[in-house]
Amino acid sequence: MAVVHYDSYTDARAHLKALLDAAERGRVATVRRESATTAIVDSERLRHYLAAVTPSQAQVVPEAGGWSVFIPGLPVAADAGTFDEAVAEMVDALREYADDWQDHLLDAPNHRGNWGLVQLISLSDDGQLRDWVVGEGP
Repeated sequence: MAVVHYDSYTDARAHLKALLDAAERGRVATVRRESATTAIVDSERLRHYLAAVTPSQAQVVPEAGGWSVFIPGLPVAADAGTFDEAVAEMVDALREYADDWQDHLLDAPNHRGNWGLVQLISLSDDGQLRDWVVGEGP
């Protein structure tokens, strides 16, 4: 059976190993709790997918002897003396945004659509996030 599904939290808890094994192998793994169904997904598979379908669209521009990085439509920007420093600052700024989103922005109408971006940021290490910002493939 390719799909692993449990109709209750209790059943899923009793079969947690099978649920996690299925997710790690890339199989569909779901749990129903009341009227909601939740998918269990391997984090690296999810990160890779999100990086592929969510281009950063970061703009990097030389400015006043340094570099500025911003992503149109996001309240995130960074400035530094060198390109690499500006990108590193952007990685930090993205992490701060993800923290703020988790804390209080997730329900704000102009931020709730950034769920995938926040997942990507949270599931990426600094090198992966840097590569994403500068547009280097996964």
